[in-house]
Amino acid sequence: MGSARVFIDGEAGTTGLQIRERLVARRDIDLISLDDAQRKDAGARRDALHAADVAILCLPDDAAREAAALAEGSGTKLIDASTAHRTDDNWVYGFAEFRSGQRDAIVGATRISNPGCYPTGAIAILAPLVGAGLLPVEYPVTINAVSGYTGGGKALIARYESTGTSGYKPDPFWQYGLTLNHKHVPEIARWSGLGQAPIFQPSVANYAQGMLVSVPLALWAIQGGPSAASLHEILLAQYEGARFVRVAPLGEAEGMKELDPQALNGTNMLEIFVFADEKTGRAVITARLDNLGKGASGAAVQNMNLLLGMPEDAGIEAAAAA
Repeated sequence: MGSARVFIDGEAGTTGLQIRERLVARRDIDLISLDDAQRKDAGARRDALHAADVAILCLPDDAAREAAALAEGSGTKLIDASTAHRTDDNWVYGFAEFRSGQRDAIVGATRISNPGCYPTGAIAILAPLVGAGLLPVEYPVTINAVSGYTGGGKALIARYESTGTSGYKPDPFWQYGLTLNHKHVPEIARWSGLGQAPIFQPSVANYAQGMLVSVPLALWAIQGGPSAASLHEILLAQYEGARFVRVAPLGEAEGMKELDPQALNGTNMLEIFVFADEKTGRAVITARLDNLGKGASGAAVQNMNLLLGMPEDAGIEAAAAA
């Protein structure tokens, strides 16, 4: 089999650059690139989209929809890293591990929606618990999350990394999405299997990358009063043998005094921790991941590998050793 032809539409953006970095040295991938003058030329983009075996769309939502339209009539498989198609029934959700059969669905697909970074953490926690019936569909879910500033793309990166002489200093921490209608909410609700929109409170801190996504649970308010061990058992069973998802042992979580959001940076790993106070029936489940890795470019490369019939960890092997 010869090299697969891959086009990154939007390769100059944060996610596109990260994907290119993961692919450029691979001998099984032949990257199709456009020069600066061609990147906004619809004809040049159409030609590149039609020439590729797989195209990865690293674009704003409207531009991603345009790219999908330009690719019509070709045999090119698409992976969309925008939010444009994440709840579209005609696109397969690109999170291979979160439920049984999803990896096979990705392998057989032609249109993949790459998950968002925050949703990856939230869905990894919630979908197995809702699917197993331990967490009621109507449970009032709250999600608290913090990300490094690279999650906001070039504008936010510039805000934090600018070396201008204005004397401006970025805030060390701030919340956003205060209308409670963040664009990730429909995605989280859909793929977690929730009957109601969760309360999702994202925030940004003054570090580059890495994120923590936490779901607090009042176990005493759930019928049957599930234990931390039962939560952990379901999560452990769901991700048993997963290459890029690790559920920490309960004993490990019990012994932790802090959780570093940057610990998985540069990897495609996602870790899940169950923290609990059994006496009062309270728990917090936290997912840790790199918002530019499993939360974006790493996941896109993983999905590309699956689409092309290549080893799932090709180009991201080192991530599994973290």
